[in-house]
Amino acid sequence: MNFGIYLARSATYWPNKAAVIFQDQVLTYRALEERSNRLAHALQSLGLKKGDRVAIVSPNRPDIVVAECAFYKLGLVKVALNSRLSPQELEDALTNAEPQACLVGPAHRAVVQGLRARLPSLQHAIAWDCSEADLASGWLDGQALEAQGACQHIHVDLEPQDLAVLHYTSGSTGKLKAAMQTMGNRMTSLRKVIMGRMQSNGDDVMLLVGPITHASGMFIQAMLFQGVTILLLDRFHPAELLEAIEKHRVTMTFMVPAMIHALLAEPSIRSRDLSSLRLLSYGAAPMSPARILEAWKAFGPVLAQGYGAGETTGGVISLSIADHARAISGEKPQLLSACGRAFCESELQVLNDAGLPVQGDEIGEICVRGPDVFAGYWRAPEVSQAAFDAQGWLRTGDLARVDDEGYIYIVDRRKEMLVSGGFNIYPTEIESVLAQHPAVYEVCVVGVPDDHWGEVVKAVVVLRQGAQASAQDIIDFCKDRLADFKKPRSVDFVTELPKNSNGKLSRKDVRERYWQGRDRKVN
Repeated sequence: MNFGIYLARSATYWPNKAAVIFQDQVLTYRALEERSNRLAHALQSLGLKKGDRVAIVSPNRPDIVVAECAFYKLGLVKVALNSRLSPQELEDALTNAEPQACLVGPAHRAVVQGLRARLPSLQHAIAWDCSEADLASGWLDGQALEAQGACQHIHVDLEPQDLAVLHYTSGSTGKLKAAMQTMGNRMTSLRKVIMGRMQSNGDDVMLLVGPITHASGMFIQAMLFQGVTILLLDRFHPAELLEAIEKHRVTMTFMVPAMIHALLAEPSIRSRDLSSLRLLSYGAAPMSPARILEAWKAFGPVLAQGYGAGETTGGVISLSIADHARAISGEKPQLLSACGRAFCESELQVLNDAGLPVQGDEIGEICVRGPDVFAGYWRAPEVSQAAFDAQGWLRTGDLARVDDEGYIYIVDRRKEMLVSGGFNIYPTEIESVLAQHPAVYEVCVVGVPDDHWGEVVKAVVVLRQGAQASAQDIIDFCKDRLADFKKPRSVDFVTELPKNSNGKLSRKDVRERYWQGRDRKVN
C-alpha cells in the first residue's frame, strides 16, 4: 500500500497534463512524479525513514504537494500545521509533535528559527526560497536539496495501521491536539472522494483555496489518482477567486461557508462566467438555509454539503446536489437545515445519553465507527479514551436529530449549547433564523451571564454593507419564528466576527468577552 504507486501510474497515463497550477507555475504529472522522487531520495539521504515525522509550515504552494507525495513514498509522517496558527500555537504543536525535520516557507522562517533551540528532536530545518542569511543560520536550501536527489521512482511498503498524518485540530475548544490518521484512514478517504460526488473522468479542474495542510488537502491524493488538475491559490480574495474560476474553467471546488458569504457580497460575481462549475462543495461549519438559497441562485444547481472532521479523515455525511434541489423545489424544504445522510463506508448513529439510537424528535450525539475513524490523539491517551464510548463509537460532540429518511439535522455542538432558565438552547438554530433577516450579513449567538436565568441569549451581528437595523428590529424578527425563551435578549453590532485559523467562526472568542473576570464560564 502506497499512494506513490498511484502517482507513478498517473504520470504514465497523463505525463504532460497539468497536475498543479499555481500563479504562473504549471507542474505536470511527469514533473510531480520526478520532483517527489527527488525529494524522497534527498530526505532519505538525510537519514529520515519510515515513521519519522516531518512538519510543514507554509501557506499553499506547489512544494507542499510535492512534499506530501514524497512523504507517502518514504512512509514519513506529515505533521500538518496550518500557516495561520499563532506563534504560540505553532510552538505548542511542534513541541507536541517533536518532528525530525521541518519544511518552512519564508513567511514563517523567523518564528520557527526562534523555536529551534527548544526543539531538540529537530535535526533538519529546511527552507523553501532560502536566502544567504538562512544558510548562515543553519537552514538547508529546500530547492537545492530536492535537486540533489535521484529522479527514479521510490516507495516503501506500508500497512493500513502505519501512521500517515498528524492532523492538528483548529483549537477552537482549547489546546491544539493531533488526530493520528493512519494509511488505512487515508486510503478510505481516497475511496470516499472517488466513490462520492467528486468522481472524475480526468477532465476536471479542482480549485483549492483553503489551507491544504487541512480540510482542503484531503482531496489532493484522490484528485491525483484520477488525473485531475489542481488549481492552487495561496490566499482567499473574493474577486481573485471568481476570476480564477472563469479563467481556468474550474469545475469543482471546496469552501467553508464564510468564503461563500464573501463571494456573494462581491460585486463582480454578477459579471463573471461561472458556468464551468459543476460542484461547489461546502463544509467545516454550518450554513444557514437563507445563505444556501442565495448561493444556489448565484452559482446554479452545484451545491453539495459535507460533514466530517480530522478524526473521521474527511466527510462521513453528505447532502448532495440532488438533496439541495429537492429542498429548493419545495418537495422537502427542511433539507436545507440538514447536513445530509451517512455515505460510503462510514457507520454512523445518533445516540442518546443511554447509548441508544434517538427516536422521533429526540436529540443525541453524532457517533461514527469505521475504517476512516482515526487511531486516537497523539500522545494523549486519556483524551483519546474519552473520545470513544464503550462500544467503540467516536463521539463527535455534535448534537443532532434524525428524520424517518435518515437525514441528520445538526442542532449544535454539545459544548456550545447554552442553558437558560433550565431550557437547552442551541445557538445554530437561532443563527439560522437571524440569517434570514435582510440586513444581516453574519451573526453569532452566545450565552451571556444573567443573575436570574443563569445565562441568556445574545446575538452579535454584522450588518450587510449599506443596510440598517436596530437591536429591536433583530429581536422582533424572531417573534413568530422562535419560542420566546430562544429569542435574543440583546443584540450587539460589530464590523466583523472573529474567525479561527481555518476560517470558521470562533464562537469561543465572541463569548469570552462577555464572561471576562468570572471564575466560572457558565452560571
